[in-house]
Amino acid sequence: MSTPNSPLSRGRTRLFAAAASIAIAGAIGLGAVTSGTAPVFAQAVRVEGTQAPGFADVVEKVSPAVVSVQVKAKIEPAADRGGPDMFGGPDMFGGQNFDDLPDNSPLKRFFREFRGGPDGPRAHRRGDRDQRPRPVAQGSGFFISDDGYLVTNNHVVEGGSAFTVVMDNGDELDAKLIGADPRTDLAVLKVDDQRKFTYVDFADDSKVRVGDWVVAVGNPFGLGGTVTAGIVSARGRDIGAGPYDDFIQIDAAVNRGNSGGPAFNLSGEVVGINTAIFSPSGGNVGIAFAIPASTAREVVKDLMKDGSVSRGWLGVQIQPVSKEIAESIGLDQAKGAIVSEAQAGGPAIKAGIKAGDVITAVNGKSVGSPRELARLVGGIQPGKQVEVTYWRDGKSQTVNLDLGALPKTDQRASADDQDGQPQAEPSSLADLGLTVAPSDDGKGIVVTDVDPDSDAADRGIQPGDVITTVNARAITAAGDVTKAMDDAAKAGRKAVLVQVSRDDTNRFVALPIGKG
Repeated sequence: MSTPNSPLSRGRTRLFAAAASIAIAGAIGLGAVTSGTAPVFAQAVRVEGTQAPGFADVVEKVSPAVVSVQVKAKIEPAADRGGPDMFGGPDMFGGQNFDDLPDNSPLKRFFREFRGGPDGPRAHRRGDRDQRPRPVAQGSGFFISDDGYLVTNNHVVEGGSAFTVVMDNGDELDAKLIGADPRTDLAVLKVDDQRKFTYVDFADDSKVRVGDWVVAVGNPFGLGGTVTAGIVSARGRDIGAGPYDDFIQIDAAVNRGNSGGPAFNLSGEVVGINTAIFSPSGGNVGIAFAIPASTAREVVKDLMKDGSVSRGWLGVQIQPVSKEIAESIGLDQAKGAIVSEAQAGGPAIKAGIKAGDVITAVNGKSVGSPRELARLVGGIQPGKQVEVTYWRDGKSQTVNLDLGALPKTDQRASADDQDGQPQAEPSSLADLGLTVAPSDDGKGIVVTDVDPDSDAADRGIQPGDVITTVNARAITAAGDVTKAMDDAAKAGRKAVLVQVSRDDTNRFVALPIGKG
């Protein structure tokens, strides 16, 4: 029998202690499982980076100022237009109208009832219905004052007789047309209501840069208030919509129905009015065009005041100055606007400006293109005196003149009637690739044939065109052209400037010397 202090007794004591420790640890582990405490794992990956700016704050503030514009117009019923109706109209009976049938004909009574004829019970109901305006267009707009003035596009309201605006909260209010300007595609409507409207202001678009964020709010496809975002992708776009094209290009999604809606900066100011999209399919492809705020501000101010826009008028037809034209007249740079015609009775012709002059500045502001000249002159009130700088005979000249008022329709010079006399024998201008003959009225020479491989053909000269001047000198025969070419060559010029008349309009073309 062992004693408590024997080695065997001490070993057994340690063994029992170890076993007790294992039992306690096992009990603790079991308790952790049965108590539902989850094991501890490493945390999921999370990156703390710079967050992209959101637009919710901007949208929340500006949305009450943006509206949907619904346009209605009176439409003449198809049956009253004199052409075939849904039943074939007058041709249904081989040239006879159904009124020509006998009065007791069942077919005649049927058509009177169905079409609501004068004897039918639906006649008065149809007459009332046909007088009501019908929906013809819908777009977007936005309030610019708390008393109900709002802006949209001219092409949205054009032809409309009744206008309704649908606000962000669903309220529908009648509006009246205050004025419209087709040249810039802008219009102003007015809502008469006692409430104070939430409105927005125009931004200083001179500070808008390519790459800036923009938020477009509008009514695409008639869905109601919709917000899209993007950036300014280009400035100064000319899309051929009119003489004052200067669009801001944005890549925010803009679709049908967005017309007239605003594009906001992140301060909630209107930087542009969405007016057109580039789309082969009619849907958004990420290229939209907005009228700049600076243009809209001035036009809207005039529309609110007078219902129309008064613009200065110089009275010239103009075209761009190409490198070839600049070379032919001795200009260092291909800038400015060359006068293709000074219109009769206009301020320019009264001041001595004539075809072939290149306008380079107005009131000291440089003119880089015909579009810039149109904007500069159009932005000045009629009757104001302006200083016009132009290039003629190899030197710069200035003249002061009083601007006229831009006519409602463009004035065009009328062409003299042809007397029908036979033309003279054609002459060849081989160096230019042209065959010409004297004109019937003795003014210029008529192009009778164009070498298809010539520079003249490349620049669009066609048989039937009339060449009236070469290097600003009037011509009446092929010899005059040859002499002008020789003089240009002696002066070290590589081209001659040819004035071409077609369909009562004039333009200038630079033709290289000595190249057929």
